[in-house]
Amino acid sequence: MPPERRRDQGAPDPVRSRPPSPDRTAPDPRAQGGEFLTTAQGLRLSDTDHSLKAGDRGPALLEDFHLREKITHFDHERIPERVVHARGAAAHGVFRAYGNAAPVTKARFLAEKDLETPVFVRFSTVLGSRGSADTVRDVRGFAVKFYTPEGNFDLVGNNAPIFFIQDGVKFPDLIHAGKPHPDREIPQAQTAHDTFWDFVSLHTEATMQVIWVMSGRGIPRSYRTMEGFGIHTFRLVDAEGRTTLAKFHWKPLAGVHSMVWEEAQLAQGADPDFHRRDMAESIEAGAFFEYELGLQLLPDRPDETFEGIDLLDPTKLVPEELAPVQRVGRLTLDRNPTNFFAETEQVAFHVGNLVPGIQVTNDPLIAGRLFSYLDTQLTRLGGPNFPQLPVNSPHVPVNDNLRDGMHQMFVHTGIAPYQPNSLDGGGPRTDPDGSGYVTVPTEVNGPKVRQNPASFGDHYSHATMFWRSMTPVEQDHIVEAYTFELGKCHEPAIRERQLAVLARIDGDLCARVAAGLGLPAPDAAPTAEVTPSPALSQVVSTPGPIDGRVVGVVATDQADLAGIDALRTALAAEKAVLRVVAPVGGELRGTRGDLPVDRTLLTTRSIEYDAVLVAAGTAGLTDPRLTVLLQEALRHCKPIGAWGDGARVLADAGIDAALPGMLLAEGVTDAFTADLIAALGLHRAWDRAAMLRAGR
Repeated sequence: MPPERRRDQGAPDPVRSRPPSPDRTAPDPRAQGGEFLTTAQGLRLSDTDHSLKAGDRGPALLEDFHLREKITHFDHERIPERVVHARGAAAHGVFRAYGNAAPVTKARFLAEKDLETPVFVRFSTVLGSRGSADTVRDVRGFAVKFYTPEGNFDLVGNNAPIFFIQDGVKFPDLIHAGKPHPDREIPQAQTAHDTFWDFVSLHTEATMQVIWVMSGRGIPRSYRTMEGFGIHTFRLVDAEGRTTLAKFHWKPLAGVHSMVWEEAQLAQGADPDFHRRDMAESIEAGAFFEYELGLQLLPDRPDETFEGIDLLDPTKLVPEELAPVQRVGRLTLDRNPTNFFAETEQVAFHVGNLVPGIQVTNDPLIAGRLFSYLDTQLTRLGGPNFPQLPVNSPHVPVNDNLRDGMHQMFVHTGIAPYQPNSLDGGGPRTDPDGSGYVTVPTEVNGPKVRQNPASFGDHYSHATMFWRSMTPVEQDHIVEAYTFELGKCHEPAIRERQLAVLARIDGDLCARVAAGLGLPAPDAAPTAEVTPSPALSQVVSTPGPIDGRVVGVVATDQADLAGIDALRTALAAEKAVLRVVAPVGGELRGTRGDLPVDRTLLTTRSIEYDAVLVAAGTAGLTDPRLTVLLQEALRHCKPIGAWGDGARVLADAGIDAALPGMLLAEGVTDAFTADLIAALGLHRAWDRAAMLRAGR
């Protein structure tokens, strides 16, 4: 225990620093309170609408302390945004361990069966500023802070198992290339510009990450349907000191699904907050986001390789067919933040926040991250005491001998914040033989050099494997993405150089992108012989859960409101949402009661819905905005349907009812509802895409 305060010593009243009550509905003692408006010093104010002046038309007076305090604080309300991952959204939750990780790690939050660990999770884009859109094509951050009984563990990952670079020293180059051009500060939150493609076409170790982002993985449908990865290879240590190498995976229970490119672009304008709104509204409605944490376990051999894959190379993945992902716990995000700034903006992650049983390896990228994550908080959060902010504080006793600094919130006792000491009873003491963190001894040798091992030199085989693991419709999306992005580059040499990179991945990929750019394809280059990994594909043949999915139902006052109610009830049982779309707002007035309108044709767009239906009784409704809504859903391969004479509305909008993913019935029957739920569980009717391209 820390030394006791002497009899002659006092300290600030701790009332505002007590932890909140376990009762979530109880007032938080860290929150402000009181009936009356006050200054920051607690002085009650009689007026806050007028500055103090010499007469009602006279000049403002310098003695107006309230004016000065109010304006000064306002002027300093913003802190520097993150250089990367500035645009983010977060949620609280809980992680429950299955206990089956005990044979490979002594980390209690993984090893103890049914142990529940509080977590805070922040999702983010990488390149865009804090005010950019959610649905840009980009890597997504997937950062999890576990408040474990042994201290905080941060799993700071992305929605990709690999990264653009092999060495942390290249990170500034990568981000400088991806950020807006420094002369005009455009384009925002995009890679479709010259500097990015100039860099990655020259720095070809980025090839695997680039094709990953060019796929649907770069435009996830929801954070709920997005995988997460720890990127690096970690070293796990069991209770006996034995080690195993491992890669961390987050597997969403709702499946892995993405947008299509036109849909993502529409969302950037119609609802730039698409992903954060989806998460906040879903949690509020009780449709929580759920994931399983998985481990790929790999033998810890001296060469740190597996099946010819260098495990220290962060641009390579280990196919799940070679090392299956073993599920070791479940994460449930069930609470929204109370205050965005205090929590989502001030949370500070660090890959060096480790617990006993988990250690880093000699991956040269994580070495740079171990420095950078700690360093950036000093500027962003104003000094070294950011771990004392509530969202960053561990849920275990802290006695660190760290002192002073800006925004120090602890009132330390004692006079000997050093080791060894005899004046404060010798404490706090280290714990090398108990539960203290002990680094596994590993041999380090070799000359000091600035170079990579030869195994890091393969920049193409994993990109080839990824391409050949995709279904035809996913390959179409990748071709479209490369063609769009390179079509935005002004320098012909950059497009030509990137085509040469694509030729090293796959000749057909290169030829199709070249055709879209109107350029000759370079001569075929030798490509690697690879074994496809079906686990990399997002297209599924078996319907999955539909938690959080949204169905839009077009209706008028004459519509079958009872059928809409029945459909809403059936979808709610699956934790999906039905929204009524009508020509005008207010309520639809039916014989059995009124039905509130959720969206109008003016305020909605197809991007809000995973399926669009037209209710019976709506025949004759014609509106150009309705045609746009239905045609967009058609192009994006979403389930479309109608019951009764609602089918006439589809026909009037030019929708071919014979295309895949079309649902028609005379009424809202059990069979119709089951077909809709199954179609939502498949995410999209991808067979429709080929027919639409063929002009069907």
